[in-house]
Amino acid sequence: LFQVLHCDFFSLSPLDIAKLNLQANAKKRGGGDDPWSLRRLMAESPQPKPDLFSQSEPPSIKSISDRLESLLKASASVTLQQLLEQVIQKAGIIAYIMQSPEKPWLMQVLNAFFQQLKEENKRNPDLDLATWLDNLELMRKNRLPVPLYKITSSEAGVNMVTAHGAKGSEFEHVFVIGCTENIWDEKGAGSKNDYKLPDNLVSNHGADAMLEENRRLFYVAITRAKSYLQVSYAAKDEKDKTTVKSSFVGELIETGSLQLEEKQVNDDLMADYTLLQFAEKARPEIALVEEAYLGDLLKRYTLSVTHLNNFLDCPLKFYYQNLIKVPAAKNDAMAFGSAIHWAIERLFVKMKNNNGQFPPKEDLLADFNWHMQNNREAFTPEAFKLKTDYGAKILPAYYDYHIHRWNKIIIAEKQVRNVTVANVPINGKLDKLEFNGKLVNVVDYKTGSYQNAKKKLAPPHEALPNGGDYWRQAVFYKILLDNDSTNDWLVTSTEFDFIEPVDETYKTEKIAVSAADIATVTHQITDTWAKIQSRQFKVGCGKPDCEWCRFVKTNGMAVDLHPSEEEV
Repeated sequence: LFQVLHCDFFSLSPLDIAKLNLQANAKKRGGGDDPWSLRRLMAESPQPKPDLFSQSEPPSIKSISDRLESLLKASASVTLQQLLEQVIQKAGIIAYIMQSPEKPWLMQVLNAFFQQLKEENKRNPDLDLATWLDNLELMRKNRLPVPLYKITSSEAGVNMVTAHGAKGSEFEHVFVIGCTENIWDEKGAGSKNDYKLPDNLVSNHGADAMLEENRRLFYVAITRAKSYLQVSYAAKDEKDKTTVKSSFVGELIETGSLQLEEKQVNDDLMADYTLLQFAEKARPEIALVEEAYLGDLLKRYTLSVTHLNNFLDCPLKFYYQNLIKVPAAKNDAMAFGSAIHWAIERLFVKMKNNNGQFPPKEDLLADFNWHMQNNREAFTPEAFKLKTDYGAKILPAYYDYHIHRWNKIIIAEKQVRNVTVANVPINGKLDKLEFNGKLVNVVDYKTGSYQNAKKKLAPPHEALPNGGDYWRQAVFYKILLDNDSTNDWLVTSTEFDFIEPVDETYKTEKIAVSAADIATVTHQITDTWAKIQSRQFKVGCGKPDCEWCRFVKTNGMAVDLHPSEEEV
């Protein structure tokens, strides 16, 4: 809901949305039996009184809430196509498009989206909203685009096609670009294959045969033109090195078929192009909510390792997820991980309550199934069955593998608060502590791929100066427990216990923390704390895969753009 409210057609200020979310969080912290949420706060917002001097009613939280609630009710009583039609009309999408200078393009996009639903609905007349949205999400994850159905065309339009794709077509004007030696002449040029074909598969042999194939393709490209042909290449590459024109271009010049002419690109055009490339990788800056709100949030704030990791990954991620706490729906991976953690925690609690005797593995599975069932809303029916079956497969085997290895002198789910390190308040929740006298091994359970975790386990190195998130977590836990005045334990290591097997083997990774590691992470803690206190979380990381940087750029919320770290 928080992200949806930022859509252009609602015309709400990002700062107003952030303040609304903070108000909802404040009411939640107030406690009581009355549950508060962003949705409820919107519904109970006062409707602004009409202004005699206003030409039209300004958008309000209450009016937007009424529109969304009406669409939610409609979703239970109208067909899927009727629902999408109502969303387009009532959410203000049509009104927004009609006022946009990009109206023709946006209408084509909207029609393409509607057409996709019609075709899906035709193939599956019983298609429901949840299934359709799941299908769209699957397409997004696999980068499968919705086909664009053009309802307008222009004789003055430009077609961007490959030389292969141009076969059989003719155009009045043809521009063949990038005609350099490394693109057209080199072995395998024009082909995506990074392997060499056997010599006996072509008419001649080796590089000469490949050059002839490329020459024929170049001939196809230049003979697509009916009245005008321009062949071009850049004089220099991005590193300011002189490029070499294709031998095919040289041959045409030698025969007098082409005249070589140097062209200078207009400075304004180059500047626009450079800015466009820069914006894609730039770190976006946002406007923060008022200082009074931030001051109140930071007054009670303490730093956890999750918050530290998020800030080091992207300050905007920290701002949205950990400071103003944007509501987030449970996903199946999170719910599955929570069920695994719950089942293992219960296993050790029962062991302690039963004089050191572990319950049977059936108890482990029963607790897992109970938690899965209790959080079923986080799964689609297919995902629920898949994850439940997967848990039933890996948990008994995990139990059998570890039952004779587990330390029975433990504390499960240890919450540590009120710890201060270098004047920074920190906190943490630890999955399990294993004891050998006063020596402690901290255990953290991990669901997910062991292979993907290897990078996160790495200490700082040149390509990863801050170290991996799991490595930092191990060091943070030692700092946390060693500075906890309520005990006299000494942490010797942190062990990551991977629940999902690799070739039927269950992996654990133990990290012994050195004094240098402690110094590094202590510096990260104090440096991050200082930046948080001085409000240095309004500029994002700019990474292309960052959800929050993309969110800010997509919704036009950036008040400034800064060079990426690489460019700096």
